[in-house]
Amino acid sequence: MARLATLLCWCCWLALGAGPLGAQTPAGAPGVAVPNVPPLASPPLPPAAPPAAPAATRRPGNVRVLKIEAEPAGRALVRHLHPRATVPDSLTALRTVRELVLALQADAYLTASADNIRWGRDTVRVRLYVGEQFRWAYLHNGNLGDGLLTRAGYREKFFRRTPWRPADWVALQERVLTEAENQGYPFATVGLDSVRFSGHDIAGRVVLKRGPVVYFDSLQVIGTSKTKKRFLTQYLQIPPATPYSQQRVDAISALLRQLPYVRLRAEPEVRFARNRARVYLLLDERSSSQFDAIVGLLPNTDGTSGVQFTGDVTIALRNMRGGGKQVALQWRKTDALSQLLDASYLHPNIFGTPLEVGGTFNLYKQTGNYLTIKPRVQVSYPTARAGRLSFYAEQQSSRLLLDSLGYVAINNQNVLPTYVDSGYNSYGIGYSRANLDDLYFPHRGLFFSAQGGVGTKTVRRNASISESLYNGLALRSTQYSFGARAEHYWALSRQAVLLVRLRGEGLFNQQLFLNDLFRLGGLNSLRGFSENQFYTNAYGVGTVELRQFTGPEGYVFVFADQALLQAYSYQATTLGAHTPDTPTGLGAGLSFRTAAGLFQFVYSVGRSGFLNTGFSLASSKIHFGLTSRF
Repeated sequence: MARLATLLCWCCWLALGAGPLGAQTPAGAPGVAVPNVPPLASPPLPPAAPPAAPAATRRPGNVRVLKIEAEPAGRALVRHLHPRATVPDSLTALRTVRELVLALQADAYLTASADNIRWGRDTVRVRLYVGEQFRWAYLHNGNLGDGLLTRAGYREKFFRRTPWRPADWVALQERVLTEAENQGYPFATVGLDSVRFSGHDIAGRVVLKRGPVVYFDSLQVIGTSKTKKRFLTQYLQIPPATPYSQQRVDAISALLRQLPYVRLRAEPEVRFARNRARVYLLLDERSSSQFDAIVGLLPNTDGTSGVQFTGDVTIALRNMRGGGKQVALQWRKTDALSQLLDASYLHPNIFGTPLEVGGTFNLYKQTGNYLTIKPRVQVSYPTARAGRLSFYAEQQSSRLLLDSLGYVAINNQNVLPTYVDSGYNSYGIGYSRANLDDLYFPHRGLFFSAQGGVGTKTVRRNASISESLYNGLALRSTQYSFGARAEHYWALSRQAVLLVRLRGEGLFNQQLFLNDLFRLGGLNSLRGFSENQFYTNAYGVGTVELRQFTGPEGYVFVFADQALLQAYSYQATTLGAHTPDTPTGLGAGLSFRTAAGLFQFVYSVGRSGFLNTGFSLASSKIHFGLTSRF
């Protein structure tokens, strides 16, 4: 009876935690108790061996057999825990016994203990007391709102006639405190009240002491950053006079690392005073606006000797007037006949909300064939965990640019060309998430984005083409599109980084034309091939790239790009002619900082069954360019 009374008092002390569990206070601080490991009396040390002759000294490698004795009801439970059968030394034996007792206590056998250990020459005998399993009689809601307990994962059936495991109770405490911290009570404490014991049954009420309600105060920026505090307050979703949220404070670092125009010098600090929480950010300005000019040299594709020049010019202005606004313009000349123009604008915190409104415009012109324009409007919501949820509306319009002789040839052949006048209106949803340690030169982290859309595709009749050629063609149809991209960076050493990337897109419709398809190939998609060399409706590209950094913004790299796609021939005279292909690109390059900007050089070769090309120096690709940030 004395053992049972003592152990029940210990059990009551464990359940109450010597006081309620608290939030926002370091463990072990005065006046705040934390969940403790049940006390366990240290088993006696092995007896000192009497002096013996050197010949009789036991070899250090001789192991002892560990034999555990328990009451009949507890033997099966001990066998289920699979304690080790032998121990090489006394320290391992003590550690094994302690782990066994703690495992029993964690499984609601709160009075389990090692009562006696006897040390023999070749055996260690342990007398283990398992005891009875304690259970919840019930756990009622004390003063917590039903909504808070529900969000914390509390269900009364989980705490009625179930084993009283300390880990389950601590986990419930943590979840309740997390909910309280995110509702303006960072100093809340939670504990058991009205505790009752009936044999091995424990009953009580969960009680929350909320403490003072705390509101966000002003945001303080320390450093050289020119970003306005008003923008940061709305972007981080911590406006003044709103209840304090620990979740939003924890997300500040991840959100700030996604802004290309600030550098976070240290983790944010929060200071509490007079029921107010003031957040301090240590931010420096970072050059993010840029001017890029890349020139490429490619062999002529018309069979003649010589090379042709390609170009890529980008102008991007970020964080205009410190308000987070961004505008960008890019022009690309991929070959002698093709040109692309991309423009974008982003306006954050529209009407004082966290919403971001953006627009993009894409133009692709293939001289003498067709012109495609694609405007898009998008609304994004930055989530508290560094992700973005987006909704968009997009319109794509394509028209032929043939001359009169081209139309005559089409009518004479009595077949539609592989590109037609068409339109596509779609709506979709997207999500992106980034957890990179650096936006420009990451060493570790993950980036992921995905989007999907659906809409109506319309084929428009061309007045210069015979109407009979459109017979049997579905002029209106439903079209689906999706895309995804995932990147993972591993820091293999202080300077070596491994990048693994997967990306892909798909376009599905019962009838596809060349001006509907994705264009693949080149420096930004599939290295080792000319820009936009492949036309496809579905593809996937895997990349493995090893980077060896030579400085903060300089590195050399080797890479391999492997693609899987349905390749369409732009010379086909029948619609839907396509061939599966697995092109491969290999190469190396370097990137380093100069006084004029960031210089990049890439050399690559490619192999494709569809193009009937192999790895050859004669068809290698060289890209070099200079990026200037200001």
